[in-house]
Amino acid sequence: MKIGENYQNIQNNYAYVNANNVAAASKVAAEKKDGSADASAVGAAAPNTDRAEFSADTKVTSKMSDSERAALVESLKSDLDNQMSRFTNMMMQTFNKQGITGLTAGSDAFWRQIASGNFTVDAQTKAEAQQAISEDGYWGVKQTSQRIFDMAKALAGDDPAKMKKMQDAVEKGFEQATASWGKALPGICDDTHSAINGMFEEYYKNAGVEK
Repeated sequence: MKIGENYQNIQNNYAYVNANNVAAASKVAAEKKDGSADASAVGAAAPNTDRAEFSADTKVTSKMSDSERAALVESLKSDLDNQMSRFTNMMMQTFNKQGITGLTAGSDAFWRQIASGNFTVDAQTKAEAQQAISEDGYWGVKQTSQRIFDMAKALAGDDPAKMKKMQDAVEKGFEQATASWGKALPGICDDTHSAINGMFEEYYKNAGVEK
């Protein structure tokens, strides 16, 4: 892809997917109908390729060339696409087993089904979601906010004017995620949103730019 080509839309979609997945993982982790699941109960479980894997992703660590920024953007997008696919596949299988049909993975109806809480999850699924939204988890505040900010900085090419547009795109992404969710996003999404805005403010301060 070309850096800067439709970059606001790319960042908007990126924020939207992250926000919805954080919300979904939070809802699954909090789901009570299954009974008493906790992370320690599944620590020795065998890997399941139908389940989500929460990996670490590349970080912006220094001023990069155009090619390095392009590589970072592709890396972040690829990693998120993989996580999105695995998570939605896991949830679609959960829904199908419970007779919840007619949903398209990633659609508004899909997200609203999760938001409704009208489903049950097994102990392993719940524990994986709890880990995913933990302090150091893939969908936790720290990793998610850093991931979105890294994408913004890579797309903007360390240009403060473009960074402001990227922040606007992030705001739009969270607004669209809320609309897809059908109600206010869980508190962890608000915390993630605040963390991202804090990173932007720190960036402007270090760049000597007034917001």
